[in-house]
Amino acid sequence: MAPVAVTRLLALISLTVALDNGLLRTPPMGWMAWERFRCEIDCKNDPENCISESLFRDMADRLAEDGWKELGYEFPGGIAKLAKYIHDRGLKLGIYADIGTQTCMGFPGTTLDKIEIDALTFASWGVDYLKFDGCSSNSVEQMLGYPLMSKALNATGRPMAFSCSWPVYVGGLPPNVNYSFLGDICNLWRNYYDIQDSWDSVQGIVEWFSNNQDDLQPAAGPGRWNDPDMLIIGNFGLSEDQACSQMALWAIMAAPLIMSNDLRNLDKSATAILQNKVAIAINQDPMGIQGRRLLQEKSHIEVFWRPLSQSASALVFLSRRTDMPYLYHTCLAKLNYDAGNYEAYDVFTGSTVMGLNATTEFTVSINPSGVVMWYVYPEQQSKQTETLHY
Repeated sequence: MAPVAVTRLLALISLTVALDNGLLRTPPMGWMAWERFRCEIDCKNDPENCISESLFRDMADRLAEDGWKELGYEFPGGIAKLAKYIHDRGLKLGIYADIGTQTCMGFPGTTLDKIEIDALTFASWGVDYLKFDGCSSNSVEQMLGYPLMSKALNATGRPMAFSCSWPVYVGGLPPNVNYSFLGDICNLWRNYYDIQDSWDSVQGIVEWFSNNQDDLQPAAGPGRWNDPDMLIIGNFGLSEDQACSQMALWAIMAAPLIMSNDLRNLDKSATAILQNKVAIAINQDPMGIQGRRLLQEKSHIEVFWRPLSQSASALVFLSRRTDMPYLYHTCLAKLNYDAGNYEAYDVFTGSTVMGLNATTEFTVSINPSGVVMWYVYPEQQSKQTETLHY
């Protein structure tokens, strides 16, 4: 198809495709199989880790019974026959598809001529969330397919959150990605490469998002989110400090909190981090403004900031060091805070720093590859924060 014809068709689609589903006014939370379980299908030799109905039932049970649902984690990955089982537990069903001839693991894809029937099928199954990948497709198929699937989902009459992988296949940045248009057709989108179970992978994702925050941060907001990929907390690649770092940074970035781990075997530390109510509240702040990296120090300390409702904000002090805990000295005025008196709640220790003037020098001790995360609020609002803390 000629480029001009493609552009005209895309323009025609855009007139009628706005994703009018009212969903995901805060970043989605839930569980997904991919990073932890991949596409292991040898259930004879590895029944505990293979992709099966039993696995998804187990994870749905854990989400429903171990306090995850009450905290907002409600999207498990799944297949059609699990829909009633999952819905009966107050959870929502997510499913994976691909715009190409094959998925990334070689299973049948949703080609352009199959988009409408697949959307109707997902709706008939009771699907609540579609992740639409882009393996085995070309740029023209992506340009046409993602808007067409958005339109087809709308046409079913069933509200389904729509997660698009389109940006990552074209470099993730303008001018190849039109984030204004993307926000009209998708609820969230993958911008960058898949996360792997390692601290290096987490660091690489954070670095890319921070380096490109001027392009990415304005694109995010209620109903339209940048997606740096899954939470790998509770797997094998992160220390406890690094797990806190991922949770804190994903909260600052207003990122989806989609876990990929084995909920049947999470240790107490990973559970506590993932169920941290203040970190979740920061992530789910209704203003929906994505945070930014403010500073990169020569000491390899980085500072991130996110504005929140009720004149509050969140700060993350991240150590990129590998040697020993580092004492970082600063004051709120150096971090662009207005004159006034503040209090700060330490998200992971539960302690409160009181009597902070904007010019008051303070010191935080940050472990190597760890964070200190503060919820900061004007002193006169301290009573209003009690519900957030507890």
